[in-house]
Amino acid sequence: MPQSRTTRVVTAGRPARDPDAPLNQPVEFASTYHAGGEVGYGRYGNATWTALESVLGVLEGGRALAFASGLAASSAVISLLPEGAVVVAPDTAYLGVLDQLRERAAQGRLTLRQLPVTDTAGIAAAAKGAAMVWLESPTNPNLDVADIESAAAAARAAGALTVVDNTFATPLLQRPLELGADIVVYSVTKLLAGHSDVVLGAVVVADDDVHDRLDAHRRLHGAIPGPMEAFLAVRGVRTLAVRLEKAQATATELASRLRAHRSVTMVRYPGFGTMCSIEVAGGAAGADKVVDNVELWVHSTSLGGVESSLERRRRWPTESETVDESLLRLSVGIEDVDDLWADLSRALDTI
Repeated sequence: MPQSRTTRVVTAGRPARDPDAPLNQPVEFASTYHAGGEVGYGRYGNATWTALESVLGVLEGGRALAFASGLAASSAVISLLPEGAVVVAPDTAYLGVLDQLRERAAQGRLTLRQLPVTDTAGIAAAAKGAAMVWLESPTNPNLDVADIESAAAAARAAGALTVVDNTFATPLLQRPLELGADIVVYSVTKLLAGHSDVVLGAVVVADDDVHDRLDAHRRLHGAIPGPMEAFLAVRGVRTLAVRLEKAQATATELASRLRAHRSVTMVRYPGFGTMCSIEVAGGAAGADKVVDNVELWVHSTSLGGVESSLERRRRWPTESETVDESLLRLSVGIEDVDDLWADLSRALDTI
């Protein structure tokens, strides 16, 4: 029978319902397998990875491959590019991906065209002659939202692949393959796993040839997921719907309250999801003062966990200059909204 995505986060990737079979796919710790089967060797496959890939593939509507990290996943996607390719990318996005693209550009291996993801007409123009259009929506950390469907259509018309980093939205809020994207990239570390205890990445594609090329890259370069990490990620995905519902409701309420606080000069919230960014009075010093004075919120560089965290993003040297010096990225967890507000507003009052 048909199932909603909120049900499929629970049901997908399970073992067959045979008598005495486990309800969950067990962790398979193995490097070596008896010859003659489909796996062959521990760098080529693992039943625990397969469970995670099955869940993500079902949720996105494609075929998934798990990687050792989100950056390993993006690196595999970038490896699809021919030497000298043109890539269209956001002017603001996750700095790790932008650093990977800039590194290749500095080596003369690609030409990078950067512009805001909100500039759909500009993306369409830049896509002409490009091999890949890389989108992130919402963007990290400015939380700008792209018109994925229009950008993907323009990229396809120009003969370019469209890649969408869907980490912030998850497949419960946005399914880029349905909007015309060719490849979806995830940092599974974040909302999908959701408990700040896993580093993993994933790629989901619709085309079998692209899947096979990415799988060949993983086999050759070895950025494979650990079985324990894959197990923990599957367990995290099982509660994605309820975690997302709670955190999104809290983020929406916090964004409303933050707009009225005297120390907040801008609230960046796209109207969905668990991420909210704010710009505050006093520039970098003011933002650092907030970070130094929170007690419940966790100062950390990751996001998407059950615990709420925050960070001034421009403390990282390679963060985009399009990000304001005072911007604080807030990752909203599942704590009580009034407790979170009391802590954050008190810290903001110190500016």
